[in-house]
Amino acid sequence: MLEKKTGGFSGEEVIAEFERLTRDAAMVQRETLQRILAENGGVEYLQGLGLAGRTDPDSFRACVPLATHADLESYIGRIADGDASPILIAKPATSISLSSGTTQGKRKYLLFNEELVKSTMQIYRISYAFRNREFPVENGKALQFIYSSSQFTTKGGLTATTATTNVYRSEEFKATMRDIQSQCCSPDEVIFWPDFAQSLYCHLLCGLLLAGEVQIVSATFAHSVVLAFQTFEQVWEELCEDIRRGVLSTTRVTTPAVRQAMSALLTAPNPILADAVARKCAGLSNWYGVIPALWPNAKYVYGIMTGSMEHYVKKLRHYAGGLPLVAAEYGSSEGWIGANVEPGAPPECATFTVLPDIAYFEFIPLKPISGAACYAEAEPVGLTEVAVGEHYEVVMTTFAGTEVVHFSVVHQSSIVLDDSMDDRSVRAWAPHKRGSSRDDVVDLL
Repeated sequence: MLEKKTGGFSGEEVIAEFERLTRDAAMVQRETLQRILAENGGVEYLQGLGLAGRTDPDSFRACVPLATHADLESYIGRIADGDASPILIAKPATSISLSSGTTQGKRKYLLFNEELVKSTMQIYRISYAFRNREFPVENGKALQFIYSSSQFTTKGGLTATTATTNVYRSEEFKATMRDIQSQCCSPDEVIFWPDFAQSLYCHLLCGLLLAGEVQIVSATFAHSVVLAFQTFEQVWEELCEDIRRGVLSTTRVTTPAVRQAMSALLTAPNPILADAVARKCAGLSNWYGVIPALWPNAKYVYGIMTGSMEHYVKKLRHYAGGLPLVAAEYGSSEGWIGANVEPGAPPECATFTVLPDIAYFEFIPLKPISGAACYAEAEPVGLTEVAVGEHYEVVMTTFAGTEVVHFSVVHQSSIVLDDSMDDRSVRAWAPHKRGSSRDDVVDLL
């Protein structure tokens, strides 16, 4: 049973709760909006809009205008500069997330708080539960190509860095990774050192040293896995030499803290392992199937593979050989949207079931304008009011100060009703990158 292998985590219980939520998505959405507004109804941004304590969807839509990041930028800037009054959220922001993309040439500031950590851990657990049902793992580790970005302190004393770095630094992240058997092979010093090249080299070395324990190969984005193995093609002989000598390369890794952390894994010369790795590498044809060749117990390769990441799937499939590629969750720097509950489907056909309790969702119907590369917009509809096969722009209201934000049609979603869940849950299909007529583009984590 899964719960015995994962220290109390029960995948089937997680799935059962998820299905309960999605079966009555309309009610859950009403409750979610009520919680958001009850908690944040007194903040400056919402004052004067006429809600007057009301928390129902009709009043919310009538009183609160749709907004983009540009509408919230000045409010977020005040929080970053140290204004502690309840401006966008009642609970204080714990840090600032920097979006991975830009708006008019500038990286966007987004508020980050414990609610975002909770929703991230929730979607990790749900996604893992469905993956583990399809591809069971047991007592293994993950070769994770994850990295911490550089950070700085705002005028108001908040740490500003990427959303993923904020997540990786949380204690909840480490606990969740233990629960879902996705503990990284690499020590924290490797993950959190800002020198990308040194971290990548160490990730590869850790993966080789713990090859027999690796059951998942993953990264936040598909391109990170592709880049890792493109690098491996260039440095594999040096990695073998490090393993053979039992000493980390002094030219590839120069940071004392990282070298000391790696010494706990690279404890002695291991010519047998070095020869085995070299033999397997020499036997590959143009590096096809390098992942299962070096990590024979790996069950799948995991990461965001939709949208702009679909471009990397072909090369990733080359490195993965026959290993399944599993598309990760659907979300952005602003917040999560849905989980991949059909992990056995190829990334090109990935669907994502919207989690109705992590945000309040609306969908703006998009109708193609004849002869133009843009869309006409209509009034937004609720999560359970979408029509089969139509295209929508996602709007979300979160617990983290993103009151209402448009996601652009860079990731245009076709919303379909889920017959397996009484036609009341909603799935978003977003495998292709599309053009956008907006300045605000969706920023993946």
